[in-house]
Amino acid sequence: MKSTTKRKNKGLVKNGPLLLIALPGITYLIINNYIPMFGVFLAFKDYNYVKGIFGSDWCGFKNFEYLFSQDAFTIARNTILYNLAFIILGTIAAIFVAILMSELGTKFRVKFFQSSLLLPNILSWVVIGFVGFAFLNSDTGFINNTVIELFGGKDVAWYTTPKYWPIILTIVFMWKNVGYSSIIYMASIAGIDKSIFEAAKIDGATKLEQIKHITIPMLRPTVTILTLMAIGRIFYSDFGLFYQVPMNSGALYDVTQTIDTYVYHGLMELNNVGMSAAAGLYQSVIGFVLVISANAVVRKVDNDNALF
Repeated sequence: MKSTTKRKNKGLVKNGPLLLIALPGITYLIINNYIPMFGVFLAFKDYNYVKGIFGSDWCGFKNFEYLFSQDAFTIARNTILYNLAFIILGTIAAIFVAILMSELGTKFRVKFFQSSLLLPNILSWVVIGFVGFAFLNSDTGFINNTVIELFGGKDVAWYTTPKYWPIILTIVFMWKNVGYSSIIYMASIAGIDKSIFEAAKIDGATKLEQIKHITIPMLRPTVTILTLMAIGRIFYSDFGLFYQVPMNSGALYDVTQTIDTYVYHGLMELNNVGMSAAAGLYQSVIGFVLVISANAVVRKVDNDNALF
């Protein structure tokens, strides 16, 4: 018994500094992610501000019925397809940028281009929305008055023409996030043993062959983990991207409305707290199931790269 206690005390002393370092992150997770879980039952209540959280009447699955009653297919389709495009294209672009950055050579060039690529991620979606408006405004926008006019085309009413927005939103998302996402892949590339590249170079491998047969295969564990984590949030969307960039234009709802923006409109127009809670629970449960399922597939195909 004493030996067990001594081992525990030694382990606590040994890992104490690491626990202290992790304490702010653990505290944030508990406050932001775990304590709000006690409010899950709001998804099954007809929330009334006068009666309060515990005094409000139970309503069963009524909030879920409202969530799926209007345009459920369109909203779910937009959320899933956009996220799939962001995961696939974003991963490819981030790896491509990371490889280019790792091959730049001098530290000055790396820092310059890295800072340039990170700059869009620092900007808020409100700023980006107005930058987009400066480009796409049908009256004074740069695209209509410079690019289209230069080639003799007809002006486009961008904020009332839905067919262009899947491409626009994808381009804006990539521009803002690829630089930030590439940092993780750059760190993974930096961790690859340089002797492997030297041996390949001695054997006559070109730079492209080194990237194809060494760099990309070595990045597979990182790609797998980040993809699994992204799949867990496939039913969530970046609210700023889908609300600020299209300027909340009602004419574009068919291609810009996602679960998050739909819930926001429900709260603003109907003040329906229960529906918001139901949407959050629905997103969390589906995300959990998708992560478990995707991880099970990865574990069968390549057990070493599974998340758990």
